[in-house]
Formats: sequence, C-alpha cells, structure tokens
Amino acid sequence: MKVTIIIPNYNGCHFMKPCLASLKEQTFQDYRILVVDNASTDGSVQYVREHYPEIEVIALDQNYGFSKAVNMGIRHSRTPYVILLNNDTTADPNYIEEMVKSIERSPRIFSVSSKMIQMYHPELIDSAGDLYTLTGWGVCRGVGRPVSNYTVNDEVFSACAGAAIYRRQVFKKIGLFDENHFAYLEDIDVGYRAKIFGYRNMYCPTALVYHVGSGTSGSKYNSFKVKLSARNNVYLNYKNMPYLQLLVNFIPLLVGYLLKYAFFVKIGFGKDYKEGICEGLKSMKEQRKVPFRMRRLHNYIRIEGELVKHTFSYVKDWVTRKTTGR
Repeated sequence: MKVTIIIPNYNGCHFMKPCLASLKEQTFQDYRILVVDNASTDGSVQYVREHYPEIEVIALDQNYGFSKAVNMGIRHSRTPYVILLNNDTTADPNYIEEMVKSIERSPRIFSVSSKMIQMYHPELIDSAGDLYTLTGWGVCRGVGRPVSNYTVNDEVFSACAGAAIYRRQVFKKIGLFDENHFAYLEDIDVGYRAKIFGYRNMYCPTALVYHVGSGTSGSKYNSFKVKLSARNNVYLNYKNMPYLQLLVNFIPLLVGYLLKYAFFVKIGFGKDYKEGICEGLKSMKEQRKVPFRMRRLHNYIRIEGELVKHTFSYVKDWVTRKTTGR
C-alpha cells in the first residue's frame, strides 16, 4: 500500500456515504481507509462497520479533537503517504492519483494541498492552500474566487489539512500535529514547523475536492471556534518564531491582534476572542517551542520573507476585492 486515507469523524454519519462513495471511484486504488472517530453519538461507527466492513475504524472513548484523532491515524499507518480528509468532502475520481504525483516530485516536499471547491457553490474555490502573514493571520488562499483561478502547481505556506497529503516519515523528524491545539491552525503550525526543517508545502490544482465546510463545528464563527483559534494563534507564533523573530515582528503581530479583536467585537465575538488571547498568553510557556538551530538560519530568513510577501499579497487582494467586488 502507498497511501492511508485518514478520516477524522465526530457525529458526521450523514457525510460518510457520499465521502466514502467518492473514494471507491478513484483511478488510483493503492490505498486503505482509516476512520478515527471522536466518540460520536450519531451511529457513525456502527454505520461504517456495517456498510464498509473493509474499512478499519479506531473508536476513541471521548472527543479528543482533530489533532489527536489524526495523530492516532498517522501513528497507526505504515504507508509512505497519508491523506487527511474531512468527512464533509467528496473527491474527484483523479484526486488521489494527482496528489501522489504531486508529492513524489521531490523528497523535500512534506505536504500537498488540494484544490478545494465549495460543495454548494461549485463555481467558487474553498481553499487553494494556506498562507501566513506578519500580522499572525492565516489566509485561506483563493476562498470565494472563481474555480478558473489558481491553476498552477506552486508553493504555499502550508497545506489545508481538510484534504491534504503528507509524507509520513517527515513527521518523525518534525513531530506530529500539536494536540494542545485540539483543532484550528494545527495545519499551519505543522506546515510552519516543516519549513523550519527545510521542507516545502505545495499546491496541486488538478486534485479536486468538494467541501461542505464547517461540517463538524456547524458554523463559520461561534464562541468555541473563535476562542480556540485565538488561543492557538498565540501558540503558533510563540512555538515557531525564535525570540528575536518575535521581537522583530512584535508591532505587526500586535496590530494584527488588535484588528482581529475589533472585527470580532463588531460581529459579537469580542469577548471570546479576548479570552482566547489571554488564555494563550497565560499558557504559551507550557508549549514546546521549536529549538532554534543556527544551521537552519537560512530557513528562518526564507520564512520571514514569505511572511512579508504574503502580508502584501493579502492587502493587495483585500483592496482589489473591496474596489472591484471580485
């Protein structure tokens, strides 16, 4: 076997049938499926075991969140590559084949992000990989843009873990997804870590996946999601940036947090965002910081350059959308 497809699930039984049906139609068949269930109460485990007895299920005793669920799957896997796939997706028949082709282009590629398309608005992109900025904002590249865009194989800051392929052996060097994140920003965190170690994260425009979006959390913004994302954002910067880099980026990071706070106040989640930031600041010293190594200095410099580039790209894109409506 070459690929293990890991599907983390929490009360997503209604998504399972179309997701698993799309995997049966793949042109590439050298794969196995592993469902890791976070103690669902909607009959998900029973459904998969009854209708798909060939699929292995790891049934956890409680909801440990996305990070621990996929880590369980990665540890359980023995294939060279693992694909993390959200349960609220359906994959194009060429999806796995294109992902494998893309990651095999170079041994320095850690992950590949697919072209995720909005399930209910298939003319629009859901994600073309993730970018990261000096302000500490994760940017879902291409969201809301026509699907005719982003047609080139290129590098991204990190892969969106909703439908991405990873080189399993690299996890042994850089570590798995951070389980303290529980969920949210864990994919940017692991992608950032991989870049520190000199690996690349790519985007494959020919690997198509249709995504419902917020299938587990239920909405784009809610108290739980806002608070957890804010806390994890503090963790992400503290763990991956050496102290000197944190000092250099202090002003743009502060501006980013203040602007985000103003935004969430406006839409009614200011209290949740503030609580998440405060929790992150209080507990960040408990998180495992990536040790700085002088031999990786050129990687840190390259990353800083990307943060600058992505910040200006985001501002340009935001202005374009506001002025042209596109």
